This record gives sequence, structure tokens and C-alpha cells, in this order.
Amino acid sequence: MTNAKRFGIQHSAFSIEMPGYDWWRTIFFLVPAIGVYTIVLGTVSLASTLFDRSGDAGHRCARAWSWLILKTTGVRVQVSGLERLDRSRSYVFAANHQSIYDIPIVFASLPFQLRIIAKDSLGKIPFLGWHLQRTGHVLVDRASPGAGVVKKMARLVAEGHSLIVFPEGTRSTDGSVGRFKGGSFLIALEAGLPVVPISIQGSRHVMFRGRLVVCPGTVTVTVHEPVETADVPRDAVREFSARIHDIVASAAA
Repeated sequence: MTNAKRFGIQHSAFSIEMPGYDWWRTIFFLVPAIGVYTIVLGTVSLASTLFDRSGDAGHRCARAWSWLILKTTGVRVQVSGLERLDRSRSYVFAANHQSIYDIPIVFASLPFQLRIIAKDSLGKIPFLGWHLQRTGHVLVDRASPGAGVVKKMARLVAEGHSLIVFPEGTRSTDGSVGRFKGGSFLIALEAGLPVVPISIQGSRHVMFRGRLVVCPGTVTVTVHEPVETADVPRDAVREFSARIHDIVASAAA
């Protein structure tokens, strides 16, 4: 009598599903490669802040980092709608959030000096977080954001930078676009900045939330017509955020 029969355990209980090719590729190739990109370009970015406090040179490092990650992973990004934008203007780009790959996707796709608004825990990540802190990105403590955040955002706009926000506040688990938080748009309304809805489709299949497996794939980025905010009152921010949400969701399904 086998041990499995002796203890009343079915043979199927011992079957182990072996990780697939994408898992091995992620662990032994992509993670080390992205780590090298982050350390090297993060170091270059930090060094650039010694003579360029605007963070513009650091942003070019971020775009190179993004391009390398996408190229190494095998992610092809198809962008449409860039002709709707005026390169001489600042915008607030509002995108849906499906994957941690959304950040390199957006940075590689939009030819603007971008600064993100993100949770402050990202600032604790070596090299990546140091880059964010030194090159003018806005890291927010969600428990107590404070008035200083608005001042930082206003300063970035005054310097001709554009902002990228993910108004859902977290990544989608099923690909649907969650409710947009109105606070993400207050600076746009106060500064009279146009908001550009961005629809990202397909990034969650590159890396699903909660799984350390990265797969090649094609992602589409749709740049919608900018929505002017000059005539939108502050107390209408909730309705405005719902309007942007519907535009983004229309091409993100």
C-alpha cells in the first residue's frame, strides 16, 4: 500500500502545477533587467539634479527607463490622438489604472514634461523613489495631503510641466474603470488647466494585479480631446470628474 493510500490522500493532491515560461522569464530575466535599468538611470537622474533642479533632465531619464522596460518586456504601445494636443501648453492628463506598467506606458507615450501625483510610499523605493523626490513629482500622504500639495502642483504648472493623475486611486482588478475622485481635478479647475482624458486598454494583461508574472502584449493608449476647465466652478468638481470618467471608460473597455 502506498503512503498516499495509507493516509487516505488522493494522488491528485500531490500534483503541482509547474510555473510557465512567462513566470521563469519574469523572475530570471525581466526583474534583474528592470533592476539594472532602475539603478543606472536612477543614478543618472539623481546626478542630473545637481545642475538641473527643474527635473527636466531627470524626466528624459524616466522616458528612457520606460522605453527600455517596454522594449525588454515585449510590450507594444499603439497611441492615437496626440494630434489633438498643443505641445506648448500644460495639461492635466487623467488616465485609468490597470497595471503598474501604466506609468512606463504613459511616460513613453506622451511627449511632454510629465510629473506624476502618487502615494508617498513610492518615495521609499530605492532609486525610483529618490528620482521621484528629486525631480519634482508630487508624493501625497493620503491620510493628510495638506495644502502644500496644491502649492507644489501650482509651481509645476508655472514651470510649464504637465501632470499625470490616476483618479481611481488604485489599480483595477477586472479592467473596469472605477469611480474617479474629484480631488484629482481641483488643481486643474483652480489653475484653469485643460484636462486630457487618457484611455489605457490592455495593460492589465501584461501584468495582472497581485501576480508576479509579466507577459508580452499590445496596449492601446487613446488621447481624447482636451476638456477646458476655465468655466467650471470649484463646487462642480464631482460632476466634472464623472464627465472625465465617462470619456476614459468609453475607450478603456
